[in-house]
Amino acid sequence: MTSVWWIRAWLLSILIPMTAVSATRQDSLSAAEFARLVQDLSEEGGSFPSDNFISNEDSYLTILDRLKQQHVEGGAYIGVGPEQNFTYIAKIRPRIAFIVDIRRQAMIQQLMYKAIFQLAPTRAEFLSLLLSKPLKAKPRDPNESIEDLVARFSRIPADEQVYAKNLSAIRNVIRKDFLFPLSSADEGNLEHIYRNFRLQGFEIGYSVDGSSRERFGKLPTLKDLLVQSDLHGKPGNFLANTEDYNFVRSMQGRNKIIPVVGDFGGEKALAAVGEYLKKNGYCVTAFYVSNVEIVLFDFGPRSLFPEFVRNVKSLPIDSHSLFIRSTYSYYKHPAQQPGYTLCTWIQNIASFLKEYDAGAYRQYRDLIQ
Repeated sequence: MTSVWWIRAWLLSILIPMTAVSATRQDSLSAAEFARLVQDLSEEGGSFPSDNFISNEDSYLTILDRLKQQHVEGGAYIGVGPEQNFTYIAKIRPRIAFIVDIRRQAMIQQLMYKAIFQLAPTRAEFLSLLLSKPLKAKPRDPNESIEDLVARFSRIPADEQVYAKNLSAIRNVIRKDFLFPLSSADEGNLEHIYRNFRLQGFEIGYSVDGSSRERFGKLPTLKDLLVQSDLHGKPGNFLANTEDYNFVRSMQGRNKIIPVVGDFGGEKALAAVGEYLKKNGYCVTAFYVSNVEIVLFDFGPRSLFPEFVRNVKSLPIDSHSLFIRSTYSYYKHPAQQPGYTLCTWIQNIASFLKEYDAGAYRQYRDLIQ
């Protein structure tokens, strides 16, 4: 009897570690597979009249309570735009994420972020690399508040030599570690993005065709977004605490945040993402569409909203899958919070598709009201 239990214990001591290693491998993508997905799922880059270096959505944390109440977690995440995705990823904890944007420059910016995550074990090192500000010494307290981190780096000037050294390191990581080939145009976009963070620092913000963000109302700077609080006054940005930062960094390290060049109303990218998710057994938990739908409805010679709906129907969803949307206060959405320039809100995707098929959404205002 004793020998049987000894053999069982010995087998478990071998099999459990093997199972853990196998699970870890299955939950990661190789660099070659990551690079293949970025390129194979992408469409040709399209034009857009803005440099979305950072999000312009001051209301992005107002939905955190609802996400928690509705147990929005796990599964697959799809998003658009810049760093705001990292906060939603940190809160939702998906197994995989795709960030789909019509601008190729946005995909290059996501690769820049991925490289910075790899080079920065801590939040302080992340800000140091992002803003080309030399880090004199590592912080003694890993739980330093985001307010203190921002205040500390606000006193450190950006450095041109640090910028040049970091840009070279970022470029090498993208090429050699991510196995992603950068064209001369990609190189130019990377330098354009990174130099703007070096020049503008915490004051970098949203602009359209070179216009300042003030033209569109009181839109946030990077500093504003980093120290933004949720409806309970608690900082919620992915850089606000070590746990959230480490989760996003871990996903980046496992190549599970995949940037894709794609038009929401296009013929390839979203449908290809949906096919990949179905093939690999993922269900979409959240789809952050920002305010792209107004572009699909109202920009261009014709509405591309039907094509967007077709692409949404190609995604694997269930009865709990959600859209995360953002719109300007001008539209007076019922969820608009006082004091915010924008409104962030959620909608059940299955309900949306049912209402669309019933003819409920003929213009953008129908969607909002």
